[in-house]
Amino acid sequence: MTTPSVTLRDVTVSDRDRLLDWRNLPEVARWMYSDHAITPQEHARWFDAAIADPSRRYWIIELDGAPVGLANLYDISQGHRRASWAYYLADPAVRGRGVGAYVEFWVIEHVFGPLGLDKLWCEVLAGNEAVWKLHESFGFQREALFRRHVRKAGAPADVVGLGLLASDWTQVRDACVQRLRAKGFAVS
Repeated sequence: MTTPSVTLRDVTVSDRDRLLDWRNLPEVARWMYSDHAITPQEHARWFDAAIADPSRRYWIIELDGAPVGLANLYDISQGHRRASWAYYLADPAVRGRGVGAYVEFWVIEHVFGPLGLDKLWCEVLAGNEAVWKLHESFGFQREALFRRHVRKAGAPADVVGLGLLASDWTQVRDACVQRLRAKGFAVS
């Protein structure tokens, strides 16, 4: 089995156009809160604010050196010792290969390791069952159901709120490492 090489690198200004293209892909946009084609001007405002904001961190997900998605932390609060996170894989060819699971592991380790936070949380459209189930497989617990929280295609949509505490992570980490190793990822 060929070992996949997944890395996360900081977003740079050279990623601006790529991110606009990705954000407007139907398979990405269907799971985002926004429900319209993002204009270049709107994207430029978001991008400039995002990379300047110390409460946010963005990484390009690369598989074997090729950019395939985006991961981010936002609402990073050292005072409350928590952060929120999200990710997407823009390249459909990489879905189902364990890349999302590796990214999840990497982000969790970063949050509870170098950042020293106590909680990682996220919101996922209820219809995106594959993603909220992935989060649950990494120890996230459902903490909320936000009913009719956003509108998608003109209809109300529910959102699942999930949280992972550092103490939860210590309980499931070894099993997650074993699952990733079984998929060929080098994690320790």
